Amino acid sequence: MNDYVRVAAAVINTTVADTKKNTQEHIKMMESASDANVDITVFPELSVTGYTCQDLFFQSELLRSAVESIKVITEKSAEFKGIFIVGAPLECRGQLYNCAVVISAGDILGIVPKTFLPNYNEFYEKRWFSSGSELDESTANFPFKELASVGRCVFDAGHFTFGVEICEDLWTPVPPSSMLTLSGAEIILNLSASNALIGKGEYLRSTVKQFSGSNICTYVYCSAGSGESTQDLIYSGHSLICENGTILKENSKTIDNDYLLISDTDLGKIRSDRRKNKSFKDSAGFYSDLIGSVDTVEAENIPEPTANGEYYPVNKAPFVPSDNSQKLSRCMEIFSMQVEGLRKRLTTIGCKPVIGVSGGLDSTLALLVSAETVRRMGKPMSDVVGITMPCFGTTSRTYNNSVNLMKTLGITTMEISIADSCRQHMKDIGHDENVHDITYENVQARERTQVLMDVANKVGGIVVGTGDLSELALGWCTYNADHMSMYGVNSSIPKTLIKWMIDAVAKNDIFHDSTEILEDIIETPISPELLPPTEDGKIAQKTEDTVGPYLLHDFFLYYVLRFGFSPSKIYDLAVKAFEGEFDADTVKKWLKTFYRRFFTQQFKRSCLPDGVKVGSVCLSPRGDWRMPTDSSARLWLDEAEKM
Repeated sequence: MNDYVRVAAAVINTTVADTKKNTQEHIKMMESASDANVDITVFPELSVTGYTCQDLFFQSELLRSAVESIKVITEKSAEFKGIFIVGAPLECRGQLYNCAVVISAGDILGIVPKTFLPNYNEFYEKRWFSSGSELDESTANFPFKELASVGRCVFDAGHFTFGVEICEDLWTPVPPSSMLTLSGAEIILNLSASNALIGKGEYLRSTVKQFSGSNICTYVYCSAGSGESTQDLIYSGHSLICENGTILKENSKTIDNDYLLISDTDLGKIRSDRRKNKSFKDSAGFYSDLIGSVDTVEAENIPEPTANGEYYPVNKAPFVPSDNSQKLSRCMEIFSMQVEGLRKRLTTIGCKPVIGVSGGLDSTLALLVSAETVRRMGKPMSDVVGITMPCFGTTSRTYNNSVNLMKTLGITTMEISIADSCRQHMKDIGHDENVHDITYENVQARERTQVLMDVANKVGGIVVGTGDLSELALGWCTYNADHMSMYGVNSSIPKTLIKWMIDAVAKNDIFHDSTEILEDIIETPISPELLPPTEDGKIAQKTEDTVGPYLLHDFFLYYVLRFGFSPSKIYDLAVKAFEGEFDADTVKKWLKTFYRRFFTQQFKRSCLPDGVKVGSVCLSPRGDWRMPTDSSARLWLDEAEKM
């Protein structure tokens, strides 16, 4: 199942006080959810009667018919797949409770009364209902036999765990669901009735997102729709499915009714973050007195989820925001982090930035960061020293772009050809310069680094590194050459994001005179340019032909570092994400390459220069990633080979 669970919010077309019609609406939605293989479906608050019955809740006929409706729905559930959570007013020991009834396979698994009752503005629930906190759960006698549970509890369905709360419970300083998540609930389902008000939708959206993030859970919020009474209010039918701070699915209309909102949720992500987040674990200990009252209920005979991720969004570039407006603002936010990191380093040491400029993506971004840094420091742009070092593989396109970019930025520009130095060095070590092997390539890379370091000494500067996160993951850098610098501004930025970073700088017109050049650099093939060009002067050595597509490698890197997923799960995600772009065999080939290189190249990452972390993952040996340099990749490669 790959840890997927399919969840749904079912907003029925409510007819206020008509329990028979509402029962049929429930059954219709249950059938649709079952046909879609939904594992757990939640309905709105008091969905059997309607939330807006007001003093009709005191009418015995309404209460009796609500019980009959629950019985019919429970009996009918035996025909459908999944768990269903229905809202109803239920009487117990002379008091009325606003309840969630958890139903599956012809049985009632439990009843959860609402804890916090609003009694302000237009809401007067305390007029009709009592709080579940006042209920003696051990002696509760709701009108159903053989109840598995009454009150606050975590339901263990075997392959996932869940808890339930009702509307206002979420808005309190310490929601009951917090106790449920700390007690092990992975999914929280909220039966709600939320009226529409200006600005309330955004408030609800931010609240549910934040809760799912801080509680590391999936949160399904289902609100009563416009079928409720409009005597004084209109109900929005606003439903959300959030996972660990991210909205997976949301209804699109401001006022909505009669729909089924479905999403798969990946509990593998939830479980991974809970394992790593010790504050979450420590909170469970800190609030042990409170969570001690939470029972665990074994929900028996629940089938294993069959969700395959069909309803789960998978971004093939997980480091890059999919929304264009968000992409632009996110890139500029990262750019500012890079600039401030370098500014602090330059201010502390009291020196200039020195950078090798090749005309490629990485060095361009590092140069833009350096230029913006000195500008924010109030220093002249000439404090940036840019050096282009043409050699055997340099093409006219990258050479011209590097020279013109430095000129338009107004920095101090140096051109130092390293061809003669490299020839002399190869002669000294007895290497035939016509043999274009790894020695041939690394001689050039190390010569460039030596030039940069020595010029930095001469002008009173530090070498600003250009290497990025993707190269570090694959070890696609020459040890003690482009691998080394005094400060690596790109060290936590993956290759797939770098071109968008440059694009954002161009679109924001930060360096007006350089915009046209930046646009051409974005379109330049990725290459170290260490091998001679083709006969027509084009780039002959394309990195992705050798090491594989960075789009795939960044995808692999994200799920390896962020969630620790297995090779088989990452493979399945990639096949889905890149359907029509890379076939399954191609995905498998480069996934094996990724694991092989990731393990064997750790020694390069164990001695990285400083560089600020800007995203959710990085490979600094002082921060996110601590890995033995001589560990074996056998387990991962063996599993990858079986796919």
